[in-house]
Amino acid sequence: VGSGGREHAIAWSVAKSPKVDKIYCAPGNAGISEYAECVPIGAMEFEKLADFAGEHDVDLTIIGMDDPLVGGVVDVFEARGLKVFGPRKNAAILEGSKAFSKDLMKKYNIPTAAYEVFTDEDKAVEYLKNNRKYPIVIKADGLAAGKGVIIAQSEEEAIDTVKDMLEGHSFGGAGRSVVIEEFMEGEEASVLCFCDGTHVVPMVSSQDHKRIFDNDKGPNTGGMGAYAPAPVMTDEMMDEVKVKILRPIMAAMKKEGYPFKGCLYAGLMITDEGPKVVEFNCRFGDPETEAVLPLFDGDLAQVMLECVHGNLKKEDVKWKKGCAVDVVMASEGYPGSHSSGEIISGLDEAEKAGCIVFHAGTVKKNGKYVVNGGRVLNVVALAPTLEEAKAKAYEGVSKIHWQGVQYRHDIADKGIRHLKAKE
Repeated sequence: VGSGGREHAIAWSVAKSPKVDKIYCAPGNAGISEYAECVPIGAMEFEKLADFAGEHDVDLTIIGMDDPLVGGVVDVFEARGLKVFGPRKNAAILEGSKAFSKDLMKKYNIPTAAYEVFTDEDKAVEYLKNNRKYPIVIKADGLAAGKGVIIAQSEEEAIDTVKDMLEGHSFGGAGRSVVIEEFMEGEEASVLCFCDGTHVVPMVSSQDHKRIFDNDKGPNTGGMGAYAPAPVMTDEMMDEVKVKILRPIMAAMKKEGYPFKGCLYAGLMITDEGPKVVEFNCRFGDPETEAVLPLFDGDLAQVMLECVHGNLKKEDVKWKKGCAVDVVMASEGYPGSHSSGEIISGLDEAEKAGCIVFHAGTVKKNGKYVVNGGRVLNVVALAPTLEEAKAKAYEGVSKIHWQGVQYRHDIADKGIRHLKAKE
């Protein structure tokens, strides 16, 4: 269920399973249609989705997006005895409410930034006026398509942001409650995990690039590219993350009566004091998934079924050696109002250069792929080293054209710098 690059990567990966003979995607996109039969049902049409799964004897439904998970699609499927990969509504609140997530971390001593939650504008402003440390991070409490976080550099900017969010101007209803937290110094990393309600098995680490322009300049986006694994996440650091964050959050959710099944996304900051949680999401990250799944060396459908049945086995989660780099190609104007309808050329040439191209915002018209979204394509390359993977990915990007295309030129540079510093 979904229509982006993440869902294309999942369909591509699931299609490799010897146990899978038919894939449907609702609503899907032009690229997904190579692997799946796309059906015109929206991600939020829960009853129609469940009807379809029941009528077509679907053995497993995979929910890609956050909105349907937070809205309770899994509960609708489970009530009908249908198998579905993803957390129930009461567990998806881990992403659906940042305040819930922060309060749970505080209760169970899971490392995260110091914070306060506000619904009252005057109290929030008073708090900001008494704050002596900037920058400060302001988050809309609810879902905001990956964009509901502002790093305010000054008191004035912070107060304007809080007023905007609490008055409902920015991020709609998502900002009617805000979380204000300390700014954490360090480097971000993402760890996606398979979860079966009790056990948690992390995937290879990755690093997203949120800003629209090179060197992390410009406004936040849904993500302009990713690479995996992230060198900042050493084996020792991953062990610490498992012990201090992943296992405790799984145990906490179970103890609170919200066992988490599906994909748990831990957005982390690697600080001088160790790893801390920036946020939890209740689904595969986008664009991290497009970098992580090409490195997966198991049967994705089988592992997801194990999660549903509560018998996830660590030995079934295997990884290829090497690195993956994913460069997002976006339409003109993104992340603001953007263009659409431009004809895309060069997709075959990029694939001949050894890249995998996952479609995020495309549609097919008169036999041609055209732009139909903000983030349009993910161009992914695998190679033995990060440097080689980056070069190969950008070679693929250079083959693809449409009017107004934009992309970053520095995806994976942070990781390459890390590796060089270690030499």
